[in-house]
Amino acid sequence: MASQVPSHGDEDPVFEWALPGLHLRFDHRDDRPVQLVRLATAPEAPSAVAPCAVVDVVTAGVEHRDSDDQGLLYSSAGQRLRYAGHESDETELRIRQRAPEFGVEVLSVFRAAGPGLQIRHTVRNNADRSLVLLSVSSALVAVSADGAHDLLWAESEWRAEGRWRQRPLSELLPDIDPPMHGGQHPRGLFSLTSHGSWSTGSFLPTGVLAGETVHSIAWQVETSASWHWEVAQTGATVTVGVYGATDRHHQFAARLAPGEEFTSVPAGLCVADGGRDAAFAALTGYRRAIREVRPVDARLPVVYNDYMNTLMGEPSTEKLLPLIESAAEAGAEYFCIDAGWYATPGSAWWVGAGEWLEAPERFTGGLSSVTDAIRANGMRPGLWLEPESVGVESALAERLPEEAFFQRFGERVIVAGNFQLDLRHPAARAHLDETVDRLVGEFGLEFIKLDYNRNIGGGTEVDADTPAAGLLGHTRAFRDWLRGVHARHPGVLFENCGSGALRMDYNLLSVAHLQSTSDQEDFRKYAPIAAAAPASVLPEQAGNWAYPAASMTLEETAFAMTAGAMGRLYLSGFLDELSAEQSALVREAIALHKDWRHRIARSHPVWPLGLPGWGDEVIALQLDTESESLLALWSRGEAAEVALPGLRGRDLKQAYPVALPEWTIRTDGETPVVELPAGPAARIFTVQR
Repeated sequence: MASQVPSHGDEDPVFEWALPGLHLRFDHRDDRPVQLVRLATAPEAPSAVAPCAVVDVVTAGVEHRDSDDQGLLYSSAGQRLRYAGHESDETELRIRQRAPEFGVEVLSVFRAAGPGLQIRHTVRNNADRSLVLLSVSSALVAVSADGAHDLLWAESEWRAEGRWRQRPLSELLPDIDPPMHGGQHPRGLFSLTSHGSWSTGSFLPTGVLAGETVHSIAWQVETSASWHWEVAQTGATVTVGVYGATDRHHQFAARLAPGEEFTSVPAGLCVADGGRDAAFAALTGYRRAIREVRPVDARLPVVYNDYMNTLMGEPSTEKLLPLIESAAEAGAEYFCIDAGWYATPGSAWWVGAGEWLEAPERFTGGLSSVTDAIRANGMRPGLWLEPESVGVESALAERLPEEAFFQRFGERVIVAGNFQLDLRHPAARAHLDETVDRLVGEFGLEFIKLDYNRNIGGGTEVDADTPAAGLLGHTRAFRDWLRGVHARHPGVLFENCGSGALRMDYNLLSVAHLQSTSDQEDFRKYAPIAAAAPASVLPEQAGNWAYPAASMTLEETAFAMTAGAMGRLYLSGFLDELSAEQSALVREAIALHKDWRHRIARSHPVWPLGLPGWGDEVIALQLDTESESLLALWSRGEAAEVALPGLRGRDLKQAYPVALPEWTIRTDGETPVVELPAGPAARIFTVQR
């Protein structure tokens, strides 16, 4: 443990924190807030960043330093913070600052996590009156505004998740020649903001500044509530600001009584010696470092789920039994019964849900006879659950107290026939504890799919200064509830889902086993989603649906299975209706995935043709372990030839499918060139150095 107190006189105002793969230097002169002045991958490596304050705080009743209202930087409270000490060990650096005239104290914590840093700040009110906090940055970092970077960001929506964009930063933040305008700061800003309770409903909380000739940096916001990140022109630098909810964007506020504290949502920050793929490789290592992995997670089992393009929420004993047998024959290890198991056939699902009791009319012999059949076929049973939702016609809606539900203007929030539970309330939490304990005990569940199909809006006013603060409190309580369920049921796996991937964030993915990457039902459109997924979620958590159908050709069947094999294979479809040749392709893909799944869990993503566009006719994803890789190529258009200069000098061998024609691979010099037929068609190759 090393510590330091405020500098005075001739004391050195600089301190460093060095870790394997990370080297940080801070400046804490008496006339400015503490600045991060160096972030590099090694002591001798050049810095990836320019000097920048480590945190900014906005409080009510305090003016902004500048007159422009575009960015969140330069609040007077944040600018008046001054160093008050620091301490560090092998995993954390803690820096304390104070602004006595505003009654603000900030403890900044930098946690080492693999090749990256997890950053959070705790603001304490040291004044003798209330302090209203309007925003606090989760991470701030600046780079030189020399135009050497590209900015990468991703748009998202239901069934079209993870559509990445890459543009030169100089195009997004044009040079307006400040000297010609009296040296005034430019006001250029590029920003993304989430709204409501789908944290990834419109955009992904991840960004990259990628440079081929300079270092790259990458970041992610780790919250299931509202968030905002911005890239702003700041004189000779460009500053990245990463935030949870803010007053400006979400009408957030937190009133702190004397002595009370507020902690920002965490942010991940990585630096890489290389461009886009190096930045995402660093993010991949960081995400693995922040996960709370349990022994049961190490199995990485193949899960069959009866929903997608199959039963679509109408399970029954008669429908499930042939699916159970065919899933087991294909090689599935878990079988999850999806939505509808609690609903009387033909009834409206949503308005009556919430008690999560078996519908007695739905299963001949009862639901337990179906879970018994799953076990008899050598698989482990699972069920779908939407824990936060309560239908407006559910008896539970009358039994729980009003304060256990989200409310606005004194009324319960209703979206599509559902109320939302508030997990800060003990009655709501007790109900969900009882539900999970009962289902696990009664049916011997070893897998639970947690879904979230409603964007409930800005939040709740119950026990909160603003709805946005209430939403943040609920999402933190939900994560805490899930960790408690893990402790009581260490052998149960939990999937995170939100209408596919509309709540795909590392507030939850750090404690969940699996993430459904989409609800996309067209296997041709799933290819760009599956190929882009490892930019947002770990490959071993990327639950890519593979749903073969009897109507597919053999080439289409292989195309559909390739998406699943190149992540975390999430199997569905009427497998009992497939031809013998199709069934062989399914079994082969599952066998390949099982052979590679633990290597996939050590891999990092590479995009030999760039991150996929939604309409791209040729798509490529490589999962690289340095010594060997899996490479998938999807053809969705006319026949084409594709050169892969990033694989220069490496050997490609077709690994899947063996029963269909091999694609021709030749070399141009040492660069592999693959001849693709007209699509839809796909192949998986092993790549050796």
